[in-house]
Amino acid sequence: MAAPGPLAELEGFALDLPGAFSDMPWEDDLVAKVGKKIFVFFGTAEQLSIGVKLPESGDHALAVPGAEPMSYGLGRHGWVVVPVGQPQAPTDLLQDWIEESYRAVATKRMIAELDARER
Repeated sequence: MAAPGPLAELEGFALDLPGAFSDMPWEDDLVAKVGKKIFVFFGTAEQLSIGVKLPESGDHALAVPGAEPMSYGLGRHGWVVVPVGQPQAPTDLLQDWIEESYRAVATKRMIAELDARER
């Protein structure tokens, strides 16, 4: 679980998505997954950021000051690291991006479950 604060709020949002769960595949790196796929990387208390896969909104996210393509070659596949706490990326927009990332990796069944919830 993330420390109290903006990352904890975003983590709570991510983990409320159908089938989502938290994992720590690499020591202290907290992620949210659906199935076997990561859909959000959470930063740390020292680096408030999220990493999300944004096939539709990537250019918009990259316009946020401090945002950048994710390292390890993930950037060329649409993954973006976005700082948390920027006025250009309020919490509701970050939540939209987490949901977009979820939809990019989740199964059709999980997406249908999410869509049914939103009606």
